[in-house]
Order: sequence, then C-alpha cells, then structure tokens
Amino acid sequence: MDLQRIRNPGMWSGLVICVCALHMTSAFEIPLEVEQLPTITAQSPSSLIAFPFDESFSVTCEAKGNPAPEFAWTKNGQEFDPLQDPRLMKEENSGTFVIPNNGNLTEYQGTYRCFATNKLGTAISTEIEFIVPHVPKFPKETIEPLKVDEGQSFVLKCNPPKGIPPLQIYWMTINLQHIEQDERVSMGLNGDLYFAHAEEKDSRRDYCCFAAFPRIRTIVQKTAMSVIIQTNKAKNGMSPGAANAIRERRPTLLTPPGVKSEIVLVKGEDLYLECIAEGFPTPQVEWLKIGDELPEKAAVENHGKLLVVSRAEQEDSGRYMCKAKNGLGEAVHYFTVIVEEPPEWLFEPESQLSMVGSDVILKCSASGTPQPTVTWRVNGFPLNKSPMPNRRVLGDTIVLHNAKESDSAVYQCEASNKHGSMLVNANIMIMNLPPMILTNEGESYSAVEAKGVIMHCNVFSSPPSSITWSRDDSTESVQGPRFTVHDNGSLEIYETDKDDTGQYTCYAKNTEGSSAIDAMLYVKGPTKIIVGPEEQQILIGTTSQLSCLAEYDKSFSDDFEILWEKDDMEIGLNYTENPRYLVEEGVLHIINVSHRDQGLYRCVARTPLDRDTASAWLTVLDVPDAPESLVLSEHKSRSVKLKWIPGDEHNSSTTEFIIQFEESQWEPGNWKELLRVPGNLHSTLLKLHGHVDYRFRVAGVNAVGRGPYSEPTERYKTEPAAPDRNPETIKIEGHLPHEMDINWEPLLPIEHNGPGLEYKVSYRRQDMEEDWHEHMVKRHSFVVKSTPTFVPYEIKIQAKNHQGWGPEPKIVTGYSGEDFPSAAPDDVAVVLMNSSVAKVTWAPVHKEKLHGHLGGYRINWWRLRSLVDSKKQHGDKHALNVPGDRTHATLPSLTPYSEYSLIVMTFNGRGNGPGSHPVNFRTPEGVPEKNPVFRVTDVQKHSVSLAWAPPLEPNGILTKYLLEYQLINDTEEVGPLQTVNISNPDTTKWLLRDLEAVSKYKFYLRSCTVRGCGPVVSEESTTTLEASLASIHGGISTQGWFIGLMCAIALLTLIVLVACFVNRNRGGKYSVKEKEDLHPDVESQGMNDDTFCEYSDNDEKPLKGSQHSLSGDMKAGDSGDSLVDYGDEDVQFNEDGSFIGEYAGRKEKRVSAEVKSTAQTPA
Repeated sequence: MDLQRIRNPGMWSGLVICVCALHMTSAFEIPLEVEQLPTITAQSPSSLIAFPFDESFSVTCEAKGNPAPEFAWTKNGQEFDPLQDPRLMKEENSGTFVIPNNGNLTEYQGTYRCFATNKLGTAISTEIEFIVPHVPKFPKETIEPLKVDEGQSFVLKCNPPKGIPPLQIYWMTINLQHIEQDERVSMGLNGDLYFAHAEEKDSRRDYCCFAAFPRIRTIVQKTAMSVIIQTNKAKNGMSPGAANAIRERRPTLLTPPGVKSEIVLVKGEDLYLECIAEGFPTPQVEWLKIGDELPEKAAVENHGKLLVVSRAEQEDSGRYMCKAKNGLGEAVHYFTVIVEEPPEWLFEPESQLSMVGSDVILKCSASGTPQPTVTWRVNGFPLNKSPMPNRRVLGDTIVLHNAKESDSAVYQCEASNKHGSMLVNANIMIMNLPPMILTNEGESYSAVEAKGVIMHCNVFSSPPSSITWSRDDSTESVQGPRFTVHDNGSLEIYETDKDDTGQYTCYAKNTEGSSAIDAMLYVKGPTKIIVGPEEQQILIGTTSQLSCLAEYDKSFSDDFEILWEKDDMEIGLNYTENPRYLVEEGVLHIINVSHRDQGLYRCVARTPLDRDTASAWLTVLDVPDAPESLVLSEHKSRSVKLKWIPGDEHNSSTTEFIIQFEESQWEPGNWKELLRVPGNLHSTLLKLHGHVDYRFRVAGVNAVGRGPYSEPTERYKTEPAAPDRNPETIKIEGHLPHEMDINWEPLLPIEHNGPGLEYKVSYRRQDMEEDWHEHMVKRHSFVVKSTPTFVPYEIKIQAKNHQGWGPEPKIVTGYSGEDFPSAAPDDVAVVLMNSSVAKVTWAPVHKEKLHGHLGGYRINWWRLRSLVDSKKQHGDKHALNVPGDRTHATLPSLTPYSEYSLIVMTFNGRGNGPGSHPVNFRTPEGVPEKNPVFRVTDVQKHSVSLAWAPPLEPNGILTKYLLEYQLINDTEEVGPLQTVNISNPDTTKWLLRDLEAVSKYKFYLRSCTVRGCGPVVSEESTTTLEASLASIHGGISTQGWFIGLMCAIALLTLIVLVACFVNRNRGGKYSVKEKEDLHPDVESQGMNDDTFCEYSDNDEKPLKGSQHSLSGDMKAGDSGDSLVDYGDEDVQFNEDGSFIGEYAGRKEKRVSAEVKSTAQTPA
C-alpha cells in the first residue's frame, strides 16, 4: 500500500491522520475476504529433471484468490488434464500433480504450463520443462590399433555420449591408473587426448576414456584403444643415436582448426579458450587480448593450453589470440568472444488496486542480448483475443482509461530471447470498498513502563482511508510527540508510563463509509535484575555460586521465571539429567566444577512481556596439564638438551617447570627433582653425572599447584668419569682422649660417576711440620688412634673411582679427643641483689687446663637452712649452666632469710671439671608468705572471733599481723576499712567487738616482717540477731551438762517417734497439737533463716567504698585457705594460739551474729 501522512497545519504535534492508498503498489495484500484475482503462490522450477533414483516427481502449481481458483494445464501448448491419467497423483484444491517413477516416464517428457482461474481472471505460471534423461552409453565398437611414427603427433578421440550436465571426462588405464598429462600430453575440452609428439613410452594397449555424469550418478567407459609407436631403425651404417633421432618441426595447432573462430556465451558463464599445438620440441602457448590486457580474473590452466575467465561479463567480450611457439616457429589462432545476456527486467509490471473511474498504467520492458521479445497477455490470452474499448497499447505500456470493476484482470508480460524467458503476473483490481478493519476487535496489548508499544489497526479500503486514534470514549485524537500513527494504521506510543493504561479506539473512514475497533492497553512495571552474577575465577572441583535476583510486575507472579544460559544455550535444571546444577533462592550452584563449565553464564529474568539479562564469565582454574612431546637433543657426555611442549595452563600462567630424573641402577623407579626452570622456558640444558642411565619427565606449576608429570623420555646413559666433587660435610670428633674420629657425608650413588668409588683420608698435625698421613677407605669414617689430647689437625678427603681422582680437596681443621678439665674456677664471689636474687662471679679456667673446647660453666647451689630456725636442713640441689666464656651469672628464686652454699665448675665436650671451693652466703629478710589458715571461729550479735595460723615461710622474723575489716552488706556501698595492728607475732586469735548486728563483714589478714607485709588472706561472716546456736555450740558444747541435756532430748524424741509409729499402725490419728509438739517452730528456739550466711571465695581486692587499700598482692581466691574451709570439727589451738586443727570438708553455711561495737580485745 502507498501510505501518505497528512498533518493538520494548525496542530504540529496534535491530530495524526493516516490515509491509505492501495493503487500503484507492488506489495499490497488484498484480504481473502474480498473478491480478488488469482495469484500464483508456488510453482516448479523451469527445468524439472527426472533422476532415475527419485521415487516420484512433483509438478507444482499453487494459487490463491476469491473465489478459489480452478487449475488447468497445457503440455507442449496443448491442453493436458492430469485427472484423466490414473497414474498421476492429484492433490485436492491444488494444481499440483505427481508423476510416479514407474519406469515409463518418457511419455511425460515435455513443457508444461499451469493456469489458475476464477470468475475475475486467470494467472499463468512460467513454462516447466520435464526432462527424462536417457542413460548415456558409448557405442559398442571395435577400434583398430593406432600406429604412429615416433615424433609424430596424434589424437585419441573420446566422443562422449550426451547426458545431463555437468560432464566429467577422465583418461585412465584398464587398471584405473590415470594417464599422466603434461605439456606434451593433455586432454582437450571435448575430451580428446592430444599428443604433441609421440614417444616410445606412449605405446600401450589400454587407453580408456571414462565419462562421468554426477547428477545421474553414472560413469560410462569407452572401448580401450591401443597405440603402437614405431621407432626408426638404423640404416645405411648410421649410428644408433642418429637412427633414433626425432626430426624437429615448427608448431601447428591440433585444436581449434583454422586461424580464427567465434565464441558466444551467456553472461555469468565461464569462458574457456583452448589452443593445443603439436611440434618438436613441445611448443609453449601464450595468451593475449588484442587491444587490451587479459582480465584480472583470467587464469591459465592445462599446462598453458587453456584460458579460463570465470563469470564472464560484457567487458570480457573482444578478440583474444593464442600463440604456440618453439625454436622453429610459431602458430596463432584468433578468438572473437561475444557475451550475450538472457532477459532482465528493466520495468516489471506491478499488481495494482485502483478506484472505479481512475486510469491504470501498466509498463513492461526488458533488456538482453539479443534484445528480448515482449509479449502481453490478459487472463492467459493474447491481447488481440480479448479486446477492450478503453485499453490502449503504447509501445511497452498498457493504459486502461476510466477503469470499471469489470476491467479487473490478470495481465501477463513475458520477455524472451534465445537464452531464456521471464513471465510476470500483474493483478489489476478495480473496486470501491468501505474501510474493512482486519485487526480483531478488543485486542489487549501490554507494554513495559518507559518502553514503546504498537497497537495495530490493519485497514483495507478503496479509496484509501484516513485513520485516527482516540482514548477512553473521547472524540479527541491522541496527541503529543509520544504518539505516532504509522502508514499501516498502527499507533505507536513511545516511553509509556502507567497513565497510558486504558482503552483506545481506531477509526477508519473513506468516501464509501467508516469503521472502528477498540483495543485495551496495560502498562506493566519493568523486569529488572537487581543482583546479577559476577565474574569468577574458581578452582576445579569446587562449587561455584552465581546469584541472580530480579524485580518484576506482580501481575506476572505466575508467569515470571529465571533461566540460566551458558554460552547462549539454556541450562537444563532437571536434577535427574543434570545433577551438578542446582538453583536455590536465586543462586545457581555448579557442583564439582570441571573444565567444560568454563564460559559465559547469562541469567535471564523474563515475563511474557519483557526480559532482562545479566552475564558473567566463569573462569575455571586448574593445575597445568602434563607437558607433551619431550625430546632429547644435543647429546653430550655429561649433558643433554630437553625440549617439551607445555600443556594447557587452565587460566593460570605457568610459573615454573619441575624436571625430574630416574636412574635404573641405584634407585630404579624413584623419581627425584633435578632442576626447576622459569615458566616461560620450554627447553633447558641438563647437566648430568657420569655412568648413569637417565630418564626425564616434566611437570608445570602455576598458582593453583603442580600439574601431572609428562610421560618419561627414552633412556639416555652417560659415559663414566672421575668424581666431580669430594665429601664436603666433614665432622671431626674426639670421643676418647687419645683418638680422633673423622666422619663425612658420603657421595650419593649418582655422584660416583663410575664404578670403584674410594676415599683418600689425609691428616697431619697443624702445630708441627710433618708429612701427610694417607689412608684409602671405602666407608665414610676413619679413626686416628694414639693422638695427643686435644691438639689441632689438618684433614682433607678426596674421592676416587676407576676413571680417576676427584678435584683437589679443601683442608679442614679439627682437634683430637678431649679430656675432662683439670682445674676449677677461682675467686668465686657472691653479691646479693635482693632477698631472693644473687649474682655470682668467678675467674676463668686457664685454656691449658680445659683439655678441650670450652663448653661453659656450671653453678650448683643448695639451701642449708632457714635463719628463723637454727636447725640445718639441706634443700634440693639446683644447677645453672652458663654457656661460653662468660664469668658471671644470676641465681633466681632464692628463699629470703636463708643460708645457701654453692660451687662453680667448668665443662667441655668430655664432661665436667672439678668444683670450686664451696661458698656460703645468707639472704636478707623478705616479706612473709600468706597465712595458710584464716577462719571465723565464733559469731555473736556484736562480735566475731577470728583465728589463723602463721605463714609456713615467714622469710624473716615476724613483727606483727595486720588485721583489717569492713562492712559489705548486699548493696553497692561498703563501709570504711578498719585496721587493727596486732604487735604480738605469737597471737593467732582475735575477737572483734562492737560490730553491727545482722550485718555482713569481710576480714583481711597479712603477716609482716621488718621488710613489709605479705599477701592478704580474707574471710567473710554475718553477725546474728540473737545469741546463735553457733555461739552456744562454741561456748557450751564442751560442757558435761550440755551433753547430758542433748542425750535426754534425743531419747525423748526417739520415744515419741516409736509411739507415733505404733499409733499409726493401729489406724489412729494424733491431734494437730501433737504434731506441733513434735515439730516446734524454729523461731521459738531462736533459730531463723536470716541467722545463716554463706561463705564464698570472692575477689580479695578491697571493696568499693573502702578507705584504705589492703595490698597490691591480694588475688582472687586468697580466702580459699581460711578456717571456714576446714569443716565442722572443733578447732583446737596451742597455748601460743597456733592452729592445730586438721583440714576437713567445706561447710556451705555458717552461723554469725551482728555486732556493732568497734572495740577490739584479744581472744
């Protein structure tokens, strides 16, 4: 349709109207709902060959029209009805018929044409030639042998049978060996075999010409031909060489004949010009184009005898010349080449739809060489057989003036020359028709927000209609730069938004009427990937995770899906078929990644309306593949060059190559590393040992790790040689005073370089001028006996095998055996640093008395006694080694106020020397250790009794005890810290008075000397409301009358229990009063739960609110040794107050009393 856009001049961006014109258009489509002329839609090619191996042959003719067309055929210009032949298969509602290959096809050979006709007109097809090829055959004939004198030219004729091209010709022997062709012997375009001059070797009896027809899969053979070459015989005394000489002659052309010829071909075909000459020597052929250069696409083939110009054009026309020449002359031939053309359309008539009363113009012209003949038909008949008064033919143009509906017809224009013909049908429809909207009513369209959408309104009418679009029952047309009505009536909206959702109406109108349809538009939210996959480099065998999360319009909840693609192929996420791929919560898991998993992964989030994609490249890392093609080259006696081809690096560059070797004599099968080379090298020179049968292999290393080793090379054995080196790690020891042990690390077996390895051990005293003492040994040790004690020696060791000595060895120095030191250090002195550390100094032992290498000095010390107790008691012995020649040391962890003794000695490799004279020293006083026992022994309402044991190590003379306490009720605030100085060091008990009743206190105790107070111990207790059982127990539990009272109460309780038991067995019950008597209230006895408290091992630091800090040495758990922890047994003290009780189980609760008095009195 020719669509024209008309705009309202007053509304630049407003009303948009589309006017559709259907006349003068070549590509218009008339809907089948409208009456229309027939149109051929399918037909067979112009040549239809009946190949013998096909089962059937379809002669096709399909057409459309309204009414549906009927079909008719002509064959060779005569009517032909396929329905009349029962052997033909006819398709219903079609013009196509099928010819079966039943072996009798010759009667169907001919030229067919199809006619499709309805009441409005007739369309015709191009001519279809049905060709039934015959099986080509060479005639049966007897060919006499061809006798040719040596040096003469001759031609073997092929004369191939006719058949379906292309034709391929071969000259072969009876054994299917190709006849060799060259400048002397060649095959022409006609298939003949040309010989420029005969030679004796041309004699044979089996020259066979084979003709091949590929399209019909046929090869035929001509009867074999025999050629006999007659050689010259020696005559008249001529020498054999002169008798057999070939007479030279100038060239003549075997083909083409004459001096000129004319070649006519069709444009696009290949041009072949051939000149084959005879003569002796063999002529050479040259090609020229007269007055011009040869075409660039020209090529010379067949040893210069054939000029080929592919796809010839008009410019390739002209005169060509071939020139055959040898030393005696030349022969020429001229070709006049004419390139002609089959018909081509200059102006092809087009189908048209026009209004009644309009003028219709049809033009048809064609070019070609020779000029084509143009023939007009109407409905398949020549124009003169269907005259019309309003039709005029003006040259190549037909004009219909004031056309009527009855002038509707199919016009055929056919252009033809000797190279072919062309036919075209042009449907001329004359009608007036109101708008027919072909788009369905009520179509729904969906668009993505911010994207475009096209709503269709396909209208057919004559004359053309104007088309407008409106929205939501509005008479106003849609306006704005975002709206465009296209030539085909469709409305396009650019960059839609949510407000564009609604109903739209397409309105079409022409002079014959109007029509309208409605369409609904829904604008959806876009699909967008918010988290896409990221580029990954992952190790082979691990699991890769690629994420993909997307947003989409919720109306697509049931239709939204996320797909994964790899390298543009969708990944099947069926666990049964693809168990390594798993998708969970938008994450693609690739399990056990392999090399084939590397590639581009694309996440596709899609709805029925739109889609979004995100891609990432997954790189799989792996160790390098094993190198390949290991080659040994440059073989020398002690080296060889190794080359290899690296394996695949798997996305991680090779950093180095490891070269290993294996030898067959000492450790066969055991591969050892020989060398490492950088990863950019693919060859290296290997330095080798002698007399070793080597194999080598190579492995690559990258950031992932070492790859597999290559296949080993072939074996390479080096020649024997003298040792390359001597033993290097030489160890000289003296285990006995008059011996010297020499040990060394032996050469590795591979370092022997040949059989018969031995070592020459040479030694001499360094401090004397004497000759070397030499010994040959096979082991790697040697003992020199009867040496002086600890004197220096020079030693060297040289390797030797059957091939000779190793290099000159290096000289090393060592000493003969050591003996024990014979002297002790002098001037041993002790300087006290503090009460627990002392510094010891001494004078060094003279070198001559060491009898060996000085190892150092050893200090032994022990405690004799405590200065508090005059009784001596030896403590454990302690030792300290001081390496080297240092002459001072510090003794740590000494016990203060003690007497010690020490000695100092030296030592060497043999052992210790004698000790120095003992030195006694005393440590000064220090602070005491903490008290091992500290406990509460009695608790009253306003007082608490405390008891403790003195420290086990007072570290001096005790001068006093420091007792402190403070109130620690269960609140954040604590009472002030109260201090009691107990100046009598023999005191081990104390009574604190004037304490607050029912209050919790914490008590701290430290022992003191003149150097200060030791670490603290603590205890807690709560005073009582009244005199407590604990107080009674503490005061009267030892009285006799109290014991008797307790026994009486126990006896009475037992009697009551027996009476209750008897009464219950009788079924009786006792009164509530009796129960109360048996279970008296605790409060009536002065016992209340509040009078009990728990003792804990809380932190011993002063509590919050304390006025004084107790000691920086206080630590958590110091109360663990208090008296509270030692059970319920009576605590006994000596007269001096020392604790003599024994440890017992820990008591959970103790009874305490509240005391408010602040006065202190010794217990």
